[in-house]
Amino acid sequence: MNRTKITLLALAATLVLSCTAQQNAAAESAPQEQSTPKGQNSIDRFADIEVLRYDVPSWNDLTLKEKEYVYYLSQAGYAGRDIIWDQNYKNNLTIRRALEKVYQNYKGDKTTQDWQNFEIYLKRIWFANGIHHHYSNDKMKPAFSRVYLDQLLKETNTTLNTAVADVLFNDKDSKKVNLDLSKGLLEGSAVNFYGDGISADEADRFYSNMKSKDPQRPLSTGLNSKLVKENGKLTEKVWKSGGMYGAAIDQITGWLEKAKGAAENQKQANALDLLIKYYKSGDLKTWDDYNVAWVDATEGNIDYINGFIEVYSDPMGHKGSYESVVQIKDFDMSKKMEVLSKQAQWFEDNSPLMPQHKKKNVVGVSYKTVIVASESGDASPSTAIGVNLPNADWIRAEHGSKSVSLGNIIDAYDKAAGSGRLKEFVNDDEELRLAQKYGELSSKLHTALHEVVGHASGQLNPGVGTPKETLKSYASTLEEGRADLVGLYFLYNPKLQELGLTDDWKGVGKASYDNYIRNGLMMQLVRLEPGADIEESHMRNRQWVSAWVYEKGKNDNVIEKITRNGKTYFNITDYDKLHDLFGQLLRETQRIKSEGDYNAAQKLVENYGVKVDQTIHKEVLARNAQYKEAPYRGFVNPYITPVKNSAGNVTDYVLQYPETFAEQMLRYSKEYSFLPDQN
Repeated sequence: MNRTKITLLALAATLVLSCTAQQNAAAESAPQEQSTPKGQNSIDRFADIEVLRYDVPSWNDLTLKEKEYVYYLSQAGYAGRDIIWDQNYKNNLTIRRALEKVYQNYKGDKTTQDWQNFEIYLKRIWFANGIHHHYSNDKMKPAFSRVYLDQLLKETNTTLNTAVADVLFNDKDSKKVNLDLSKGLLEGSAVNFYGDGISADEADRFYSNMKSKDPQRPLSTGLNSKLVKENGKLTEKVWKSGGMYGAAIDQITGWLEKAKGAAENQKQANALDLLIKYYKSGDLKTWDDYNVAWVDATEGNIDYINGFIEVYSDPMGHKGSYESVVQIKDFDMSKKMEVLSKQAQWFEDNSPLMPQHKKKNVVGVSYKTVIVASESGDASPSTAIGVNLPNADWIRAEHGSKSVSLGNIIDAYDKAAGSGRLKEFVNDDEELRLAQKYGELSSKLHTALHEVVGHASGQLNPGVGTPKETLKSYASTLEEGRADLVGLYFLYNPKLQELGLTDDWKGVGKASYDNYIRNGLMMQLVRLEPGADIEESHMRNRQWVSAWVYEKGKNDNVIEKITRNGKTYFNITDYDKLHDLFGQLLRETQRIKSEGDYNAAQKLVENYGVKVDQTIHKEVLARNAQYKEAPYRGFVNPYITPVKNSAGNVTDYVLQYPETFAEQMLRYSKEYSFLPDQN
């Protein structure tokens, strides 16, 4: 998605059951509804992770039918949970189930360091939906020995294939998504989107030979399938009812059928009907038809995301990871941010893009701030804060898109954020003042501009293929950087004040620029191990944007590098010139996308976005070590619980929260396991 991810660092700087079981579990009288106490939304802390709760403040404002609709959509999302585990790595389900059995059945000494390390390892796997880190993509190795694992397996009568157990400790399948061309995009990636023995060149040729009947409306080839070799010939195992992941997909469609009956209006029901047909057929034309209908369904208080959507985990940029988000409209914030949607054409007309790359008519950009009610798959426990869908450029151009900001997720991050790191890395008191005064607002405005204007902006030249075809492994980071640049360019613009979004556009713009450079060149490096390259698309885009403007502005000292008391700081000396540099880079990035210039994309990303200044990295890690806040945060979901009267009729749906992270993960594994270990 074009989606915006956020961690503690960015905010500090700116800011169920099967149908039968659920019915049996429903209480005769209403369970007590729970909410998260202000400032007490942390539920667990381990390794580099903190798990939080999020509130759903508008829940009691919904009608019974609206709650029912949210409930069915949420159940559909959870029903596909195991799909993302298998997509992330072919042995993930086998490993998770074995370790969960150990966790629930071990009767030995649980006070030892080994057992504590086992618990931490299992929690890390739960958080990442597999054995590879959710952000770095590196395989997470246990802090206990193979001997101890064998002991646990034996004492709990748990079976785990020896070769699979070995993988936990050796260097095999060490990277979920590898973007180092020298190692082979597919050969070096453990993600389960391609079968053994398939090279990137073979996959590229396979999909290049797939021609859409309508070149102006190309299908998202490969989005919902695994590419394998059978008898030496490449073929696709489609994710659909009766196909790969069919058992889970049948559960998803069963809940979607119920949701269709509870929809708020006919347009919502029509979109759901097409989504069901897509899941049953696997037909990508139906997927496009669904997205057009979904974009058109703008009325109502409830919306959702469901499907194989994001392609970040595919080094080839074809395969969509399963995810689900169910959301309720935040009426107050949506009214405030709707002004951006209405001004989308103004932003396009006044952007620094080449004239031939500008859209003459920016169609139907819908922007809302929403309240999340549930998340699943690739959206949970780690989540985005902003989303723009659908991903197909032609649908966005002809029919528009939906952009949302996940308001209660941002608020939950804000509750838990500290200011220690910010004070450590700002250059002076004025930078700190701007960050504290305008940081939260500038973050929300950048997210909004990134999603509603950035991803809707620009157009491809006639005859140029889709970015995944032309820019290949660089498509995702180029698109995210392009959207970031749109936001950065317009954050430092009096138009924001004219629209009533701020009373000091320069203050907001300066705070945003300070934060972006500080994060892109320094603070985000705490997520990397010493000596590591940057692999994740969003991290790459923040660095190549920041490093490019830093280098291009050296002659004018636009951004000065300061060393004081052995510490490094980056200080912006000329915000006007930096604004111009952001515009120049935006123009070039759009040209690369519009023309499908692979060589220029490769040069930009490899020269500025991959390699890390190891001296600064070492310094950042040392300066960061004094802070206890986790670099990464994610969330548990509230349980949406039906309440029945004595006649068995549902009279309400209430929200309850798990007591622990482990409780929710084990409950999900018990109630939403529809796939075999190997798929």
